[in-house]
Amino acid sequence: MPQRFQHTLVSVRDLLITGGPLIVLTLVLLVVAYWLLKPTPPDHMVLATGSQRGAYAEFGTRYARLLAREGIKVELRNTQGSIENLALLRDATSGVDVAFVQGGIEGLGQPNDGSGNDDLESLGSLFYEPVWLFYREESARRLLKEPTLTRLSQLPGWRVNGDTEGSGARAMVNQLLEANAVDPRGLTLLNQPTTPAVVSFLAGDIDAVVFVSAPESLMVQMLLRTPGVRLFDFAQSEAYARRFPSLSPVTLPRGIVDLASDQPSQDVHLVAPTAMMVAREGTHPALVQLLVQAAAQIHGTAGWFRHKGDFPNTRNTSLPIASEAARFYRDGLPLLQRYLPFWLANLIDRMWVVLISIVAVLIPLSRVVPPLYQFRVRSRVFRWYGQLREIETRLHAQPQAAADVARELDALDDKVGRISVPL
Repeated sequence: MPQRFQHTLVSVRDLLITGGPLIVLTLVLLVVAYWLLKPTPPDHMVLATGSQRGAYAEFGTRYARLLAREGIKVELRNTQGSIENLALLRDATSGVDVAFVQGGIEGLGQPNDGSGNDDLESLGSLFYEPVWLFYREESARRLLKEPTLTRLSQLPGWRVNGDTEGSGARAMVNQLLEANAVDPRGLTLLNQPTTPAVVSFLAGDIDAVVFVSAPESLMVQMLLRTPGVRLFDFAQSEAYARRFPSLSPVTLPRGIVDLASDQPSQDVHLVAPTAMMVAREGTHPALVQLLVQAAAQIHGTAGWFRHKGDFPNTRNTSLPIASEAARFYRDGLPLLQRYLPFWLANLIDRMWVVLISIVAVLIPLSRVVPPLYQFRVRSRVFRWYGQLREIETRLHAQPQAAADVARELDALDDKVGRISVPL
């Protein structure tokens, strides 16, 4: 082995042995910090959506697709709707992490003291989901002697499907009927799931169906194009919005469904709550960041009831906004994520304070490494000086033993000659 290479190996070995405790301490601190902070999000989450063919289910599929790119598997759980979703979030044993919830129903199904929402946070408002009241023109002619339903107070005697118990639509139907002084006993209020209800509606067994859904719902899209089916015009939409803070007046523009056939042939006034994404308090910040980023991609474009950039936002929610979501709405995409992969940018973002603290602790400790290294190297030579002094002392005391001393000096010289020290 070349002498220079041998000296280099010795120098590196001495440096590692001397600085080893400091290196081990650094690694231990990093491992403990990583274990305590858990900077990486879980690789699995459960998202409660809604009925199988509803808008929530459609959006859930899009979220799952986007989060899968970051290695997170999203399990979609179909439910009866927003009220059930809230109940699942409040139940720590349900396994649901995040859910779509219709605005305005946060207080339903919770204790009277409001404590049921203490551990829930909003990730923002996502989109308008209008109240769609579709009715058969034939039913209007038969029951009202005219083709158009103009007021909800005309519904007594109708067979109306108000969606299933546990859905936000059913809660909204009850609220609107009460506001119009309609006694639910005066009409046949059904609670069939969406798909069976639409089948019965098209077969003529039901006079009207009510949905609370985004226009992306397959059922809404189909009924808007079905001959003989009309969409109720909430001419008093502004009045509804004044009376119910959770509702906003929205307009379905003329021709938005189909420009070629001019559907609808005129603007239709609707009322709409705002859909939110709700999570348990303490949901991993990195997961919240990914969800709001996905929300910006999915809901940030222009749509039937929104301009580009209107959603997502922090308006129209009575739940507190998660701090990580508020950070995104305030500052946009984190700086590091604009240039680095998410996993690396997130790791640095979550760990930088700890890293600075560790460095602040280790810098003073690292100052002892050079003196220790120097002492370790020099000690290889120093320890031979004791033997040399002993030989010199014996030589002065016993000059006649010069021959023996010479042999000891030769042996000592041979041993010292084989010592490797850095230059």
